[in-house]
Amino acid sequence: MARILYYAQRSPYARKVRIVLAEKQLPYEPKETDINNKSPEFLSLSPIGKVPVLVDENDLVFWDSTLIVEYLDETYPQPSFYPGSRIERLCCRQGEELADSLIDNVVGLWYETRKGNQADFGTQAKYQSSINRLLGVFEQKLTNSAYLLNETLSAVDVAAISGLGYYSLRFGNNWQQEYPKLRQWFELLHQRKSIDSTMPKA
Repeated sequence: MARILYYAQRSPYARKVRIVLAEKQLPYEPKETDINNKSPEFLSLSPIGKVPVLVDENDLVFWDSTLIVEYLDETYPQPSFYPGSRIERLCCRQGEELADSLIDNVVGLWYETRKGNQADFGTQAKYQSSINRLLGVFEQKLTNSAYLLNETLSAVDVAAISGLGYYSLRFGNNWQQEYPKLRQWFELLHQRKSIDSTMPKA
């Protein structure tokens, strides 16, 4: 059976998985999913009704982007996106959680902004404050390293680039003026085919 990925082109969560699949050079059949009109086939695979969903060659089905990335890394270990030592691996997962939190807040801000005149300014400010705080954390992490965890691309970078790519798609690139190290990192990572080819399109 062929490997299948159910995804949405603009989804930052699905982009995490697409980047890792590309980096590991794992072929798959992409099935773009209309998240506003979900098929019975898709819902039978994803009880939470969200992308991405991976159906691997062994018929195992996984949903939740972080779980899929971890599964892929353990099953197809080269190149690795998690460190080998227990403490470094925990630090990687912790950093990945920060990046996933960035994604959650950017998506939340976008959905609130879409309400137009019905948008709650307090809710928008709360999301924006969280985004700014997390970007500050990542900016600081890049003070002594080219990447967010160590000197190689990790699951932290994959999740963070997916979040920032979606942030840029929805709200522009003004954030780059305030966070110059993140801007350099953003440009560096987009030199990789796996990342450039999965950029969300307007």
